[in-house]
Amino acid sequence: MGPPGAGKGTQAKRLVDEFGMTHLSSGDILRAERGSGSDLGRQLAQYMDAGGLVPDPIVVSVMAKAVSQNHSGRGLLLDGFPRTVHQAQALDEQLAQAGKPLDAVVVITADEGLIIERITGRRSCPSCGRVYHVRFMPPRREAVCDACGTALVQREDDSEAVVRQRLANYNRQTEPVIGHYRQRKDVQVIEVDGGGEAGQVAGQLIQRLRRLQEHCG
Repeated sequence: MGPPGAGKGTQAKRLVDEFGMTHLSSGDILRAERGSGSDLGRQLAQYMDAGGLVPDPIVVSVMAKAVSQNHSGRGLLLDGFPRTVHQAQALDEQLAQAGKPLDAVVVITADEGLIIERITGRRSCPSCGRVYHVRFMPPRREAVCDACGTALVQREDDSEAVVRQRLANYNRQTEPVIGHYRQRKDVQVIEVDGGGEAGQVAGQLIQRLRRLQEHCG
C-alpha cells in the first residue's frame, strides 16, 4: 500500500521474484477491463481517466474474482487493493471464508513532490508498451521509443492535475485503511520509505519479510 508513484508496482515485482508469490495488480486488472471495450470497461474509463477512485462494488467484484481464480502455494501479493476501508472489510471476509490468512501489509511512503515528478514524467510506447521517464529513464532519442521508433505518449491519468486528485483521494480514503490494519493484532504492518533507490527499498522489504516468514514458520 501507499500513495500513487511511491513505487508499489516496482517493489511488488521484486517481491514476487524473491518469494514466488502470484502478483495481483488491481491497476493492471482494471486497465485490462477498461481496454476491453466492454460496458464495464467504459464505466471504469470515466473514473480512471479523471483520477477518481472506481466505486467499491465494482472493484471488490473484479478483485474477488481474481483472488478466487488464482491459487498459489507460495501466496498472493495484492498490489493496489484494498484502497478503502469498505474494500478492506470485504477482503477480510473473503479471505476468512477461503481460509487464507493475511500475513502482512506493506506500506511504502514517499514525498509528494517526488511522487508528482515520478508520475508526470512517465512516457510509454503505444505500440510495444515500453515505459520511460523523462528524467530517470529517458529514451536515447527524445520522445521516441528505443525498441520500435514509435512516438512516446503520456497517459491521460499521468497529468499533474490528475495526479494531485489521485493523491487527495488517497489521503482521504486509503490512509484510513492502513489504520484499519494497524488495529488488527494478527497482521503485521511493515512500513518503508520509497523515496530511495529501488534496489535499496527492495532490500529493506525483503529483509523484514524474511524475518516475518521465519517467525511464521
